[in-house]
Amino acid sequence: MKVFGSSGTRGVANEELTPAFVQKVAKAAGTVWRADRVAVARDTRTTGRMLVNAAVSGLQSVGVHVDRLGVVPTPGTQAYAEREGVPAVMVTASHNPAEYNGVKLVGADGIELGVDDLERVERKFLTEQFDDVAWDDVGTDLAVESARRTYVEELLEAVDRDAIADADLTVALDPGHGAGALTSPELYRRLGCDVVTVNAQPDGHFPGRDPEPVRENLDDLGRLVRAADADVGIAHDGDADRAIFFDERGEYVEGDATLAALAEAELEEGDTTVSAVNVSQRLVDVCERTGADLELTPIGSTRIMTRIRELLAEDESVPVAGEGNGGIIFPDYRMTRDGAYTGARFLELLAERPASEVVAPYGDYANVRINVGYDGDAERDAILGTAEERARESDAERTTIDGYRLDYGDAWVLARPSGTEPVVRIYAEATTEERADELATEFAAALRAAKTGIEN
Repeated sequence: MKVFGSSGTRGVANEELTPAFVQKVAKAAGTVWRADRVAVARDTRTTGRMLVNAAVSGLQSVGVHVDRLGVVPTPGTQAYAEREGVPAVMVTASHNPAEYNGVKLVGADGIELGVDDLERVERKFLTEQFDDVAWDDVGTDLAVESARRTYVEELLEAVDRDAIADADLTVALDPGHGAGALTSPELYRRLGCDVVTVNAQPDGHFPGRDPEPVRENLDDLGRLVRAADADVGIAHDGDADRAIFFDERGEYVEGDATLAALAEAELEEGDTTVSAVNVSQRLVDVCERTGADLELTPIGSTRIMTRIRELLAEDESVPVAGEGNGGIIFPDYRMTRDGAYTGARFLELLAERPASEVVAPYGDYANVRINVGYDGDAERDAILGTAEERARESDAERTTIDGYRLDYGDAWVLARPSGTEPVVRIYAEATTEERADELATEFAAALRAAKTGIEN
C-alpha cells in the first residue's frame, strides 16, 4: 500500500500530511463506507483541529453526517464506533513527534480497518472516484460531548474494580500531554487508586517529553515513582493506545516483559497469541510453558488485528496479543490496543504481588533499538540492499516477513523500514546487554556505511 502504512497514514503536518490530503482520505473512506454517519476525533496535537476540519469537510462532501468527538484516545474513539455502529476517522500520529500527524480509519465494529479494506479505500483515493453529492445533500456535523465519559465508564465495568481498590495502590501516571491526560487520571482514581501525575496537561507541543513512551523519554516518571513511593508507574503515547510501566522501585519495565506477564496470566494450552516479527523470546518462552501457539505478522497494529480477526473467524481462541511497545490487545474485551485498559489489567496483577515480582520471571533478556535515518529513495534502497546482503550471507536463521530478522539461538537482530518515518529500525535482543548492543551496533554501522556517496 502506498497511502497507508503499518498503522494508518502519517507525515509531517502541513508538509506531507496536508489538509487537502486528509480531506481526500476522508472522501475516499466515506465513499467506500457508504455510511450515513461517521465519527471524527483527534489527539492533542496542535494541527489536530485543522485536520479534523479537513476530514469533516471531506466526509460531508460525499453526503456523510459527522459526529465530532473532540479530543479522545484512539481506543475511546473505537469504543464509540462500536457502541454507535458507525465508522470513525481518528486524527493522530500516535507516538510520533509533535510535528507529525496522521489518520487511522476504524470500521463500524470499532476495529481498525484491515489490509483488504484499507486497499479499497486506497484505490478510491488514487483514482479519485468519490461519491460527491449536490449542494443540498451535503452532510451535517454534530458535537458529541459524552465520548470520553462513556469510554471511562465502560473501562470501569471491564476490570476487577474490587481487587484493584482493595490493593490500595498508588499510581504514578505520565500521559505525555496526550489524549490520555483527559481520561486515565479519572479512570485510575475511580478504581480506588491514589494517582500522582507528570505531563498530565493536554498540550500538542508535548513540552515535557516526546510522545513515544520509551525509556529515554520517561526519566520524570521514574523519579515520580520514587518520590511518591508509588506502587507502579504508567506511561502512554500521544493517543493512549499503549502503556509502558515502571516498577515500585522506579525502574523501567521492558514492554516485552509486561506483554509476557499479561500473556502468561491469560494463555492456556490450545490458545493462540499473535505478535509481530520483532517478538521477544520472553513471549516465545511463555507459549512454550503454557502450550499456546504463537503466530507472527509484519510489524504494526493493522497486520496484527487482521490476523486476529482471521483466527477468530476460524474459531481459534486468542485471549491476548500485541507487541512489546506497550500495544497490547485483549480481544475478549475489545479488538483494540488500549493503554488505559492494559494499565488496569496490570494493576490487577499487583493485587497479589509487587510489580518487580510480577515481571521478574521475564527479566533475563536485554533489548536494544537503533534508528538509521535516510534521505530519499536512493539512500533507502542502499540501506535495504545492504540489510538483505547481510541476511543472505549470515549463518543465522532468517525470517523475512517484514525486514530481515536473524536468529542466532542466544540472540537475534532485526532490521526493517519504518512504516511512518524515514528510518530503518534495528532491534536486537540477547541474554546480555553487551551482546544485544553488539548486534545492533554492527548492523547499524553497516547500514550507515551503505549511505556513503549516495546522491539523492
